[in-house]
Amino acid sequence: ITAVCPFYGYARQDRKAEGREPITARLVADMFKAAGASRMVSIDLHSSQIQGFFSGPVDHLTALPVLEQYVRQHAEQDLVIVSPDAGRVKVAERFAQHLSDKNADVAFINKRRPKGTQNVAIAKEVIGDIEGRLCILTDDMIDTGGTICSAAELLLERGAKEVWAMATHGVLSDPAVERLSNSPITRVVLTNTLPLAPEKMFDKVEVLSVAKIIADALSAVFDETSVSELFNGENQS
Repeated sequence: ITAVCPFYGYARQDRKAEGREPITARLVADMFKAAGASRMVSIDLHSSQIQGFFSGPVDHLTALPVLEQYVRQHAEQDLVIVSPDAGRVKVAERFAQHLSDKNADVAFINKRRPKGTQNVAIAKEVIGDIEGRLCILTDDMIDTGGTICSAAELLLERGAKEVWAMATHGVLSDPAVERLSNSPITRVVLTNTLPLAPEKMFDKVEVLSVAKIIADALSAVFDETSVSELFNGENQS
């Protein structure tokens, strides 16, 4: 049995950040195994180490090809791919490299999470040349929208011309819709790894399909060919 899990729930609980916190991402992997799954397919895990929680093979896919295609079709030249924190810089660099035809650069936000809080991050400074340019914030998910909205405001304060937000998983927990609607972000681009309820669809949001990525991966699995070759091996990093 191959479990197709585009969005891996509890992925952010992959380690103990504070005392008495459970590593629930491991529990979810054990539950899939107990239910009979011998292989898992997932997209843009919050951290690659989650693959090690599952005792069978894990095919870690990425939605970057879909997001890149959207940028090529809708964005101007001389843009900046912005990581909302230092931990996502590697992904932002890969995104920008693939968009070299758009003269894409990389920047990242230096942020701080107040101790004892959840889903709260304060953007402190921008590292990179963004003045007068379109900035595209990219992350694996948008949950309450606090991090993305704070980063967008900082980018505009530092001279960005326009800010988009792109993420694979649109969790959009309250008050994300209100925050994003009232933010200076002009486009919010998500994929359909999670279904968006009608009340979460607002003017700025656009949803892209990852169906072909999953279909191609499953074809490779059952044909016993390489899944990584679909992404030139970049889904493993």
